[in-house]
Amino acid sequence: MPHRDGLSWTFTHAVTRTPADSVTDGLRAVDTGNPSGAAFRAEHVAYVEALQAAGLTVDVLPPLEAYPDSCFVEDPAFCLPNVAILLRPGADSRSGEAGEIKSALETRFDKVLEIPGEGHVDGGDVLMLDDEILIGLSARTNKVGAMAFATLLGDLGYNARVAETPDGVLHFKTACSTLGKGVILATKVMIDSGFFGDRKTVEVPEGEDYAANVIRVNDVVLVPEGYPKTKAAVEAAGFNTVVLPTHEARKVDGGLSCLSLRFSLS
Repeated sequence: MPHRDGLSWTFTHAVTRTPADSVTDGLRAVDTGNPSGAAFRAEHVAYVEALQAAGLTVDVLPPLEAYPDSCFVEDPAFCLPNVAILLRPGADSRSGEAGEIKSALETRFDKVLEIPGEGHVDGGDVLMLDDEILIGLSARTNKVGAMAFATLLGDLGYNARVAETPDGVLHFKTACSTLGKGVILATKVMIDSGFFGDRKTVEVPEGEDYAANVIRVNDVVLVPEGYPKTKAAVEAAGFNTVVLPTHEARKVDGGLSCLSLRFSLS
């Protein structure tokens, strides 16, 4: 696909979902304690306000108690400027989330497609750049799903590339993010993997790997609270930052990108 400046970071709208009390039953690789629904909702309010301050119109969907991880709306869908695509998360407990978010996407998009076949793709494994979309294989995204998604993206005019997510990394975007303007923030293991070729990268400082998951939203980069070295590295690369608390999200393997679907309708 041709380079589309701003595709990965210029947005007009976002869809989010309020965390449910059932988030205490959310999936996690390591048990560091249960998140508090009330505390998570307070952090979520700050998150939505930051998106609005960055210039986005934000749709806030109601909580879904039947789906503990449903506040992580990035996983069951993927949005491009003129089309939304329903994905198929790899965890059984999340299998109904795409159907639950479909109507909200239909209010914003004329076209809502579904990933073909039976394979699995989590949105957390999809890194959109301005000239390429990377799909990382992981415990939640298998090769059958990734290839079907890549084919669909190709049919829509986008270049997609499937890559192996390094061992020990839950989602591809757990360990990397786009900062825009061709710059990628990533952990050392992701940079050393060679996925990014000769693209400019900013390495996440040692001990702050969680902070690799940031989001560029128009003129600012949202950075998780508690990672001052990463914040400084992003700013040194020429980007403005806004710090947000993600303490509750982290207890259930969540980060900043997981909490919204961001897209441009203009």
